[in-house]
Amino acid sequence: MRIGHFGKVNGISHDTIRHYMELGLIVPEKQGGHYYFDASCQNDLELILELKGMGFHLNEIKMIFHYKNLGQLTEYERDAFYQSLFLDKYEKLEQEIKNLIEMKDRLKGKVDQLSTSSSGSSNTFGIELSVLDMLKCNKCAVSLTLQNGIIKKNQIVEGKLTCHCDQVYLIEAGILRVGNAIESNKQISLLNNIPEYIQETDPLYLENMNKGLHWSKRKLGQMDLHRKVILELGSGVGFFLRNIYQELPEDCLYIAVDHSLERHQFLKSLLERSGSKKNLLFVCADFLDIPLSNQTVDIVIDYSGTSNYSFEHEAFLLREVDSLIKLDAYLLGTYLTFKNFSYKSKIEVNYRDHFSVNSIKKNIEELKYKTIEDRLSETITKGGKYEDFFVQGEEISTYTFFGKR
Repeated sequence: MRIGHFGKVNGISHDTIRHYMELGLIVPEKQGGHYYFDASCQNDLELILELKGMGFHLNEIKMIFHYKNLGQLTEYERDAFYQSLFLDKYEKLEQEIKNLIEMKDRLKGKVDQLSTSSSGSSNTFGIELSVLDMLKCNKCAVSLTLQNGIIKKNQIVEGKLTCHCDQVYLIEAGILRVGNAIESNKQISLLNNIPEYIQETDPLYLENMNKGLHWSKRKLGQMDLHRKVILELGSGVGFFLRNIYQELPEDCLYIAVDHSLERHQFLKSLLERSGSKKNLLFVCADFLDIPLSNQTVDIVIDYSGTSNYSFEHEAFLLREVDSLIKLDAYLLGTYLTFKNFSYKSKIEVNYRDHFSVNSIKKNIEELKYKTIEDRLSETITKGGKYEDFFVQGEEISTYTFFGKR
């Protein structure tokens, strides 16, 4: 019979039959341009399937076939070597079964642990009363007054801060709101779907991102964070904050700024369920409207803020907020850099300067930050569903800076 009928009779594909032929397990007769499969081929196939049913791999089956074919008429099946092939396979399967049972038991234990263990005590984050001294009106730089405040455990969870110039800043569920919250559009679906983010994003992009997170985390760990004020520009869904959260001392203040209220709500609720209480201030505001006193911040985390800001602004964000930063502050920042711009680039021409590594270094230097250590990632050419700034032909790296002034 020809290959089509042979495959149909035995319920296997043409590709599988050809693979067995390539290994020399099935040797049909070739007539012209066609192969013909006889009873011998059928017997060989049945033996292959029998041996596969015992757990033998094709390379092992190939050895058995060699021994069978070369040992014809020698009662090879009674040979100690032939029998040892099956005994060895039996012992290997016994060990595999034992290992699988142990892995199954460990996995079951982990599943039981995850389903029965508590996620830890839940904390409610508000604004520490002591933080009020750092807050100033972003219009006239005057101290703010709390009105209609709901205070729990020395934290403001609801209320409003007012200024004599009639500026009002709302505190809702422990988040300080300045102006109108902006919806996070497509990134909202990312909040509770990290698996989708991983699946939809290029592996090399994720690898670069992971290396950058580890590098930045180590640099932050080299600093004494006690009694320090840390400002993160553009906290987003908290990729950076969640990686360093447990290492933050309780006596430091971490200010997370983002213009999306929904992203803040997600991140805040996530950290509240962690069972660990840190001093956090969530500010929902545009970067230029952060209501802080001048020279308040000891450490600036610019993980994505300046790059995201540069998509729509000509100004370098760090310059815009520099009045809030102390004269001896540290800077830990990560910046998108383009090696080249396609004629189809999504970055407008007048915004491209701040995506040049030389321009970024120049701006940081002019702000008086001295390099302690920096790194430039490998070049990547695509991102994913949530990194839609990539255009074919463009090469992008990330420049990470750690320094002090």
